[in-house]
Amino acid sequence: MVEELTLNYLETALVDSPTVSMPYPCSLNLRHLWYCCVTKQHRPFVPSTRCTCVMIMLFFRFFLYTTPVRELFSPSQKYQLLVYHADAIFHDKEYRNAACKYNMALQQKKVFSKTSKVRPSTGGTASSLQSQSFPSEIEVKYKIAECYTILKLDKDAIAVLDGIPSRQRTPKINMMLANLYRKAGHERSAVTSYKEVLRQCPLALDAIIGLLSLSVKGAEVASMTMDVIQSLPNLEWLSVWIKSYAFIHAGDNHRAINSIRSLEKKSLMRDNVDLLVSLADVYFRAGDTKNSILKFEQAQMLDPYLIKGMDVYGYLMAREGHLEDVEVLGGRLFNISDQHAEPWVISGCHSFYSKRYSRALYLGAKAIQLNSNSVQALLLKGAALRNMGRVQEAIIHFREAMRLAPCRLDCYEGLIDCYLASNGIREAMGMANNIYKTLGANAQTLTILATVCLEDPVTQEKAKTLLDKALAQRPDYTKAVVKKAELLSREQKYEEGIALLRNALANQSDCVLHRMLGDFLVAVNDYQEAMDQYSIALSLDPNDQKSLEGMQKMEKEESPADATVELDGDDMEGSGEDGELEGSDSEAAQWADQEQWFGMQ
Repeated sequence: MVEELTLNYLETALVDSPTVSMPYPCSLNLRHLWYCCVTKQHRPFVPSTRCTCVMIMLFFRFFLYTTPVRELFSPSQKYQLLVYHADAIFHDKEYRNAACKYNMALQQKKVFSKTSKVRPSTGGTASSLQSQSFPSEIEVKYKIAECYTILKLDKDAIAVLDGIPSRQRTPKINMMLANLYRKAGHERSAVTSYKEVLRQCPLALDAIIGLLSLSVKGAEVASMTMDVIQSLPNLEWLSVWIKSYAFIHAGDNHRAINSIRSLEKKSLMRDNVDLLVSLADVYFRAGDTKNSILKFEQAQMLDPYLIKGMDVYGYLMAREGHLEDVEVLGGRLFNISDQHAEPWVISGCHSFYSKRYSRALYLGAKAIQLNSNSVQALLLKGAALRNMGRVQEAIIHFREAMRLAPCRLDCYEGLIDCYLASNGIREAMGMANNIYKTLGANAQTLTILATVCLEDPVTQEKAKTLLDKALAQRPDYTKAVVKKAELLSREQKYEEGIALLRNALANQSDCVLHRMLGDFLVAVNDYQEAMDQYSIALSLDPNDQKSLEGMQKMEKEESPADATVELDGDDMEGSGEDGELEGSDSEAAQWADQEQWFGMQ
């Protein structure tokens, strides 16, 4: 009905546009809009381009806010026009304005409802068809909540959705409400809403993950999907999938890896990108960097436009020293979309590991602005603040990351580092003991507790015992090897340290391990092999400052000895051979140039 009126008014305006009082030179604009109306098969309010959207908004402003013209419409038509106008504004990303117009539409709907009760329509079929074409009041409230969510007005969004009677809530309304409750910390209400989603849509995987993340038992969640698994073919994988994510959210990384790998072998789930990203993330949580990077690369090959999980992949690549690859990855993701947190986090990781902490802080803040639930963005910003000396602000970000991802140990590690940086050994010890009791005695929790014990001379022996247990479980766990090597260095047990590092490097190549081996070899006067180890470390990470310093220190120590040998040779052979002296000067100049080059890096 409104669509036909729209075309009629437009055609009238096109015939005699000078008689229409509008604040725009409208003849061309109205002709363009009329063309859009006709070619869209009488669906003028579904803009496909920004130009069409602007034309529609001009049209609505004319018909809705010009008093003589507005009186030509019935209350129901005004309601429709207000909703369509709000849709156009929402499409143009003016969310505050759109929310205002949607609320105006709801007020108009109340007027229309009162009018229809006072004067019941006798139009029969025509009136019922017209009522069916009205935009749903529930859908309008959902759009208002969507505007508030984008504007980060979560309390207002919850209030709007709570105003919808429970029986009238659609699955997407319950899903939005559950996510908002969870974000606000109302876990019971969130669980209730997620369960309602599953009752209506038993295959809603996001709702399943939401329940598991709120510590609902995997068996209880699986029971809610049992009927649909038994009634539909080829859904045998779903029960294993639920079990896998239950292990993930319980922090049982080892069993989660085995469960997901069993899913990978099934024909229906082979080369599933989401599954590969989940497996890569679990490998990362378990501290297996090599396999994590491998699975991320496999997922990326299958889907070149993949964004989910790439922030963790970029962080791992930056931590491993592949900064050029990280820069390329960030640029490629920015070309895909700059409205996700992931490309900003990746660029921030590049800046952080290039020691540009202020830039990393800015990029982390931008990522959080786009997605306040991005754990990797919170960790990036927290790490940048910590390295800039703003420890208390960093603690706030690490705590928020812990709240969002209670099973990610890197969140706890960041917080413990902050406590140790501010001499809060007691707080750090309390946090480490809590992790140990909550997540169990695995290589990672043992290493975290040992790290804190190393800070107190009284607990050195306890740290050694904990590290031995960690290495007994996982001899290749790099962090445990590094901490054990640090302890042996303090005790000046260099031969034991060399043996430990050689065993660790037998099955992996890591910049830190090669550099530490170089330090131990210097301590036992094996300078040639130490130089080789520093060179390998720099080949893995050209920006490793400690390896550069080690090489420079060795060169400075060797240079005076070389000069003494040359002077002794000159005394024996006699004076007057200027050519050899000039040669030695040029050689010294060459060493000086090398030292200057290393100092610039």
